[in-house]
This record gives sequence, structure tokens and C-alpha cells, in this order.
Amino acid sequence: MHSEGDINLGGLFSLHDSVLEPNLSFASKQMPTSCTGFRTFRWMQTMIFAIEEINSQGHLLPNITLGYRIYDSCSTTFHALRAAMALVNGHGSGIAGPYCSAAVPVIIGDGGSSLSMVVARLLGILQLPQVSYFSSCECLSHKEQFPTFLRTMPSDLFQVEALTLLVRHFGWTWVGTVAGDDDYGRQGVHIFSQEVEKYGACVAFLEIIPKSHYMEQMSIIVERIRLSGVRVVLLFALEQDVVALFQAVLRQNLTGIQWLASEAWVTASVLAGPQYHLILQGTVGFAIRRADIPGLGPFLTRLRPATTPSNPYITEFWEKTFGCTFDGVTHSPESWTRCTGLEQLTNVRNIYTDVTQLRISYNVYKAVYAVAHAVRAMFQCNAGRGPFPQGACPDTSRIQPWELLYYIQRIEFTTAFEEKMRFDKNGDPVATYDLINWQMSDSGTVRFVTVGRFDGTLPPNRKLKISDQDIIWNGNQTQVPQSACSRSCPPGTRKAIKPRLPVCCFDCVVCAVGEVSNQTDAVECEKCLAEFWSNEQRDACVPKQVEYLSFHDAMGTTLLAVALLGACCTMAVAAVFVCYRNTPIVRANNSELSFLILSALGLCFVCAVLFIGRPTPWSCMLRHTAFSIAFVLCISCILGKTVVVLMAFRATLPGSTVMRWFGPWQQRASIFLCTLVQVLICGVWLGMAPPLPQRLLPRETPHILLLCNVGSAVAFSLVLGYIGLLAAVCFLLAFLARKLPDNFNEAKFITFSMLIFCTVWVAFVPAYISSPGKYSTATEIFAILASSFGLLVCLFFPKCYIILLKPEKNNRKHMMVKSTSDKQY
Repeated sequence: MHSEGDINLGGLFSLHDSVLEPNLSFASKQMPTSCTGFRTFRWMQTMIFAIEEINSQGHLLPNITLGYRIYDSCSTTFHALRAAMALVNGHGSGIAGPYCSAAVPVIIGDGGSSLSMVVARLLGILQLPQVSYFSSCECLSHKEQFPTFLRTMPSDLFQVEALTLLVRHFGWTWVGTVAGDDDYGRQGVHIFSQEVEKYGACVAFLEIIPKSHYMEQMSIIVERIRLSGVRVVLLFALEQDVVALFQAVLRQNLTGIQWLASEAWVTASVLAGPQYHLILQGTVGFAIRRADIPGLGPFLTRLRPATTPSNPYITEFWEKTFGCTFDGVTHSPESWTRCTGLEQLTNVRNIYTDVTQLRISYNVYKAVYAVAHAVRAMFQCNAGRGPFPQGACPDTSRIQPWELLYYIQRIEFTTAFEEKMRFDKNGDPVATYDLINWQMSDSGTVRFVTVGRFDGTLPPNRKLKISDQDIIWNGNQTQVPQSACSRSCPPGTRKAIKPRLPVCCFDCVVCAVGEVSNQTDAVECEKCLAEFWSNEQRDACVPKQVEYLSFHDAMGTTLLAVALLGACCTMAVAAVFVCYRNTPIVRANNSELSFLILSALGLCFVCAVLFIGRPTPWSCMLRHTAFSIAFVLCISCILGKTVVVLMAFRATLPGSTVMRWFGPWQQRASIFLCTLVQVLICGVWLGMAPPLPQRLLPRETPHILLLCNVGSAVAFSLVLGYIGLLAAVCFLLAFLARKLPDNFNEAKFITFSMLIFCTVWVAFVPAYISSPGKYSTATEIFAILASSFGLLVCLFFPKCYIILLKPEKNNRKHMMVKSTSDKQY
């Protein structure tokens, strides 16, 4: 279709969506191919309307008339390339006479991305500008491949960004994708998959709609969607592919899917029919900006076959619209009445006459005006101040395509609808989208309701605005549908990826003790600081409890009671010995040493109490030094008594002076010297490295262990070693005196007491080292109490038994008889 002007604009429109290829029998002359499936007629008419509007108003291009030459690309790359060659060469079928030698300086079109790519590669070589109104593939932004390509349709890169923000906004992490088998669908889904994976979402599947639309293949796609369990599916395809898929969806009764629409079909009226309401109600997707173009509606309905005889498509359009035929020759198989040409388009409600959703038509409108503004800028160039070498301006009498390209790339104007129009360095316009929601009206028809907006010029956190409360989802629901391979992991758990599955499919594992996660879908649990521990919910770190052997602790209370019992028993024995101090059995056992031993044992029991309670610097220093000195005093007294008893029976020979060296004064001196050694060791210990409180922060326990550090392990070893040395010597001497008459001494009982003492402290060492925390303190207390009770019981309970229960044996005669019989024996 053509109309000549001073400057002619080329146009490419896919007025048909398929091609009937001829039978190549090679037996006759090849018949020309024919196109079927009439569509997009309104887009072509919009280009004609915009050109006629510019010509009629005259203020944009005064004294200049725009013309046009429009070809049908039949939705195939072959026809698109042939039509582009015809426009470039200035000749082709349908154009005759004086117009054959003319060429167009710019082409507006084509619609599909695949078609535009084929044309753009050719025009890039020829430096001829191309302005597409519907090609959105991101690949067309690559200037090294398509240097002369521009478009009024935003790149899919922005549409995918908007879709990604939409998916992220509603928390969908398991999304299916279906794409058309073309550059538009494949590229769009590829970019979408990359973007959603950046924030943790996954693409459950990718299905490709074949261009053949075979029923078997479409059924397989629908069945895979059903089996995937996905609730949200993005359909990135052209209108004709989408129609084929949803016909298969209807056949297989697939419902309950929330469809996300790409801009290619989000406002497609052909899908708004009643048969699709069940599956498509609630669909959401982004559409390019809509505009109400004044005068376009009357212009479209004013079309008549009689008034536009040069339009080669009017006959087919008329027959399709009114279901009639001209002169018995029909382009419509449904035609059965004769067309008069007087039918009224104002009485028809179809895609052509519906001007409420002018989106692609608005892109065509802007493309024409962008070229017109570029032509205006060329004609307004001042000589000597032009953009070309030496300030030259273009020759307006013979416009060169590469010169027009320069001006188109730099135009910037505001449309009549207050939209700023310009191209960036990639030839892309400013990206703005409306978020469309398919809602049912009271009359049962589909309404395309705008429920949000995407503006690519704003900062990332402000690009997408959505009115959540205005959205009606699939199934007429107001609650956002959920689509996830696995439920979100609550705080206190972490995600554990399932083997051989995408990262969105995971199990929720409770954080280990000492670790927390305070956010949903945490990838890892974080360890608490050394002084903190995880709570029961594992979602917060709480301060660790300080653990030590407390008076309120059951074990501490028990040990305290035992220590007090031991002290009381010691006092009771001392009281018995005081009351019966003049009896033979008390006098015969050196009452002075006995009272000194009882005093030392009382101190040992009291020292055990120092180990209970919160450790402080003073308590730590006292507990170790006090018990060690008390034990040395006790063992020294027992050692002195053992030596005296042993020497007394060894000095029975006449004239022996041995006992002069073991009198009371010598005994006191030996006890003092033995105890002084321990006092000196403890003094050096306290002066150089005293025991002090220490906080242990083990990672594996929920407690802070507060205990006394011995300070110097060498000093602690010397203290215990010295006690062990005295105990060993005492045990050896007592063992040697075990067969002496037991009515005169207690050698046997000293032997047993030392045996118990040594056994307890030998067992104490490994038990102390292996006991954790407060249990090591309890082990030390137990060793003190056990050894103290062993000494008390073995040394004093037999004497108390005789004093209290067998008083008849507590006399000199009984002891002498025993002694005599032993000597005779």
C-alpha cells in the first residue's frame, strides 16, 4: 500500500500470520505464495492516520508532505526481508509507474523481534534507519550487530526486570516458564531465569511452543505444567502462540494456574473471550503505556472500500469483518453473503474498532512522530553550524538515510500525551509499563485493570508500585497465591539443599546448639559469641548462665551438709576426749597429739566449705592453702605419734636413751617443722602465682564455668606431693608397727587410716583432671571429706567405742593383761 509525498516512509506490518507455500512440482511455473490469517490491520491504519495528521496540521513539517509505502511481511522472515529489499530498492510488486525509482530513507517496523533482526542486519549494512514499534528482544540493543535499529517499544530487559520485581514482591520462588520458539520468547525467558535466580528463586521448567502448533506437542507441554506442581507460570510468547497453548489448556482442563503475561499478549482481545475466562481470569502482566489518540477511532471506522481503492487489503479485511464476499470471490471461508461496501464499521465491536487499549498502536504513532521530528530537525539546520564535517547540513532535497539516522538518534520531544520521547545510546526508549490485571466485570466480560506501574527511570527501590488490594487473582481470589518448591524455613532453622534439585527445593534443619538464625530462609546458622548461647527456639543468642558449685546447688548443699557433719563429729569426739581425758585409754594415746589431730581434722572439714560458693580472689587463695596446711598439720601429728609408739617398743632394752629424743618438746618441734615447710611452699605460691578466679567459655556448653585456677601447676603439685610424702612415710612406719600390742597404741588404725588417705588422693588426681567445671571442685571437696572421715573414723571411733560402750575395758588392768599375754606369746 502506498501514498506518495515529498518524503516517503517505509512500513512493515505482519498483516497475516502464516504463509501457504506453493507445491514445488517443477512441472509448471511457480505460483506466488499467499498469506493467511489476517491481523494487525489497525496498526497499519494507525501509521497512515499519524502521517495524515502531520500533513493536515502542518505546524510540525510546514510545506512538507509525508508519504508512505507499506508492505505485508506475513510474519515470516523471508517475506520481511523481501519487503525490506523492495523498500530499499524502490520497486516491488504493487508499485508501478513513476514511483518505481524512489527509495525510502527510513522503515517503520517490523513487529516481531525475529523479523526485525533479519531486516536490521540488512539495513545496518546500508546505514538505513529502522524504527520498530513492537520488537522488544534485548538482543536488538546490541549496536555492533544492529547499528541503525531503534524502537519505540521498550527492551525486554526492562520488561524482565519488571517481571522479576513482581515475582520478588509476591514471594514466588518456584516459577514455570513457557516461551515461543523465536528470539522474543527464548531471549526473554533466558534473561528472566538469570534475574530471578539472583534473589534465590528458581525456574521449575522451560517449555518451548513450536511454531507448528501440533496438538500432540501442545498437549505434552500442558501435561508437564500439570505434573510440575507449579502455581505461577510465565508465558513469554507472541499472541498466536499463546492462543494455541490455551486451546490445549482448555482441552486438558488445566486450571488453578496463575498466569504471568508478557506484554505481547497481556491485552490481547482474542483471549478475552468467554471460553478463556476460567483459566485466564486473574492473569497479571506488564503492558506498555496506553494512550487515547484523538481522532483515531473515527478514522478507523470511516474506512470504506469505495473511498480507498488503493488499499490492497481492504477487500480481505471487509470480508473478514462482515462475513461477506465481493463478486463471488472470497478471502474468508466463513463468507456466505455478498458484500455491498456500505456496511458500517461503527456497528462492529472487534479488535479493529476497539480503541480502549491503544498500546502497540500508540507505539506506531510515536514512531511516525519520531521520524517527523527528525525530519524537522534536518530542515532547521543552519549552514555552517550543522553536525557534519565543516559544519555542513544535510541536503534536504535528497535526504540520505545515514543523515536521517543521525537526527533520529538525537530527537527528544514530548508527545501530546505528556510523555517524553527520546532514544538512549542503544536506540531504546524510556521504559514505562502498566501492570495489568484481568478482572471480570458485572456483565461477564474481561476488564484490563491497571493495578500498578513500572518506571525504569526511577531508583531500584521505587521502580515498581503495586496496589495489592486491587488485584483479583486466578479463581477470583484476593489472597496472593503461593508458589514454592519448599515452604520457607522459619527463624531458628536453616536451608539444606536437596540433592540433584534446584536450590529452591530444600529441607529445613534446626540450628545446632550454640547457633542461631534470626531470619526466614537463612542459608547458614550463625554461631553465638563465646559468652552467649542459643535459646530453645534457636532464633536469638542469650547470655550464658555462670556455673559454679553453689550453696543452692543440690550437690553443693549435700557436700556442705557432709562437711558440717564431719565438723560436728570431730567436735563430738573432742568433747568425749575432754570428758574422759583422765582415763587410761586417753592418757595412753598421747592426749596432746590427739587433741591437735582433732583440731586439724576440724580445720579440714571447715576448709571444704571454702570450696563451695562463687569463687573470689580471697576464697581461691584460702581454699587451697588452708586445706593443704591443715592436712600437713594432721599428718605431721599422726607421723609424730607413730614414731613415738614405734620407738617406745624399740627402746625397751636396759640403758637405752632413745626416748630422750622423742619427748613432748621434740614432738612439737617436729610437727612445727613439718608444717612450716608447707607454709613456706604456700607462701611462695601465693606470692608468685596465686590461685585466682577464672572464667572458662567452652563453645559446646551453655554455661560459663567460673572456677579457681591453681595459678601455678608446679606449686599445686608440690603442695599435694608434700602431703603425699608425709602420708607415705606415716603409712610405712605404721605398717612396721602394726603387730605391736594394740591396747597400748593405734598402729593398726593408723595403717588403715593412711591406706584410706593414700587411696583417696591417688584416685583424686585422674578424677580431678577429667572432671569438667564445677565437678572438678566437687571432686576435690570429696577427696578432702573422704580422707578426713577416714582419719577420724580409723583413729578415734574405736577409742570412743571403748570409752562409751565398753567402759569395763577402759582400765589399766585390762591393758596390762593384754600386754603380758602378748609378751608371753
